[in-house]
Amino acid sequence: MCKKLMRDIIITCMLVIAIAMTGSIKADASGVSDYGALKVSGTKLVSSKTGENAVLRGVSTHGINWDVGYPYISREAFSTLKDNYGVNAVRLAMYTTEYYGYCDKAGAGESQDTVRKTLKDRIDTGVKAATELDMYVIIDWHVLNDQNPNKYKKEAKAFFKEMSSKYSSNDNVLYEICNEPNGGTSWSDITKYAKEVIPVIRKNDPDAVIIVGTPTWSQDVDVAAENPLSFDNVMYTLHFYAATHKDSYRDKLKTAISKGLPVMVTEYGLSEASGAGNIDTGEANKWLNLLDENGISYFAWSLSNKDESSALLKSGTSKKSGWGSSDLSKAGKWVFSQYKKRNGMASVPAPAKVTGLKLKNAKSRKMVIKWNASLDAGGYQVAYATNKKFKKAKKKTVTNTTCTLKKLKKKKTYYVKLRAYKKAGTGKVFGKYCAVKKIKIKK
Repeated sequence: MCKKLMRDIIITCMLVIAIAMTGSIKADASGVSDYGALKVSGTKLVSSKTGENAVLRGVSTHGINWDVGYPYISREAFSTLKDNYGVNAVRLAMYTTEYYGYCDKAGAGESQDTVRKTLKDRIDTGVKAATELDMYVIIDWHVLNDQNPNKYKKEAKAFFKEMSSKYSSNDNVLYEICNEPNGGTSWSDITKYAKEVIPVIRKNDPDAVIIVGTPTWSQDVDVAAENPLSFDNVMYTLHFYAATHKDSYRDKLKTAISKGLPVMVTEYGLSEASGAGNIDTGEANKWLNLLDENGISYFAWSLSNKDESSALLKSGTSKKSGWGSSDLSKAGKWVFSQYKKRNGMASVPAPAKVTGLKLKNAKSRKMVIKWNASLDAGGYQVAYATNKKFKKAKKKTVTNTTCTLKKLKKKKTYYVKLRAYKKAGTGKVFGKYCAVKKIKIKK
């Protein structure tokens, strides 16, 4: 008895030490079911359910206007971000100008109305995928080449009226009303714009978090702190690219925080400000440490395979989801390893491989699947497809050791594999898949 008691004490002490070292017992980034709707309190983004600091560690798409951005708007892509890398939020970056822009389609062959409908459909796909996966999502009015958000203020008001009406019942939607004002656009210009756009959103969605860009490509949060807007639940953006923006820009953030300004980093990269050039992980680490110390949310640019150093996927990678390390760029490997570490995922060992997988036909195009329990598993993920390579495979997550798959195709052969997972922070740590089994659906 004494030996057992001593052993238990030692194990408990070791666990406490491990928790202190890794922070893995309490994830800093959780999902909508944990935080609920978000609100702003002081300088913090907080949970309306618990009042705790809510941290979003997210990823921004590239422009959803183009093929470097929109192919990654899917449940499968977002699920990979969440489950494999601890991402709990996605930003949908919709450019207002340039080719296929929402306000200026430039050389696009379709009509402006068709372009707008297509872009709104892409946003809806993204919001629905994020909602199904318990993730937060930012709808981003991506001002850039138009410089001053007042240029298309009328269009912005109509857009956010429609979006806030459509998603007013969603607890997970945030609105970013002007990405990067630039070209000499002043804080006075931005506040004039915000004072007209924010009430449009508030009429439909009174408590939603609204994010406002700041001057000089959303870098001058210290300027905004001198004269913030009078609305509740408003945050202000700071963007940085680590190889360009260093101590003087971190000083801007520190000044803004000291004056009580709630800040969110809706875009950052490891590269130079152009999105290309060298990457600087040392400076990026300083930034993320500062943001974590102050409970500030941040979104990495960008979920794309574009041939530029800020892209998170390797140039030429064709996979639209399910990315492993070999599919990630140098920046992507660093960003996602940091997210896993900072969410407490890196310290959790993978569960054992599942054994005893059995498949059985059932009536009405159903299949019953059973397997042996894994003692260290928090749940299981079943993958199934009608081909050996599992192309376009469907996945189902369960917590017990049996599940029934429905609405299968009669007389089709299905291939099934299974893996266990442990919950870790905002994501899951997966074990290896078991051996594939197949069955032909008879009834």
